[in-house]
Amino acid sequence: MSLTFHHLIPKKMHRRSYFSKRYGREELNRGINICRFCHDAVHRAFDEMTLAKEFNSLEHLLSSPKIQRHIEWASKQRVG
Repeated sequence: MSLTFHHLIPKKMHRRSYFSKRYGREELNRGINICRFCHDAVHRAFDEMTLAKEFNSLEHLLSSPKIQRHIEWASKQRVG
């Protein structure tokens, strides 16, 4: 399965002063590789501001009950 890059702080938030003052370029461009199906689920579960402020690390994303439910469901699906 091909993977997509998920910015832990969504690119749309990078230009906002709250983020540009608090994070360097490297931190803003940090991300994870996940499948398209899970990437879409992350963006359906949370708006971009919530992702940027509350779920800006893999650990925080994995601690979310919404994401845990999706992972549990997705793990039972057939690939391809």
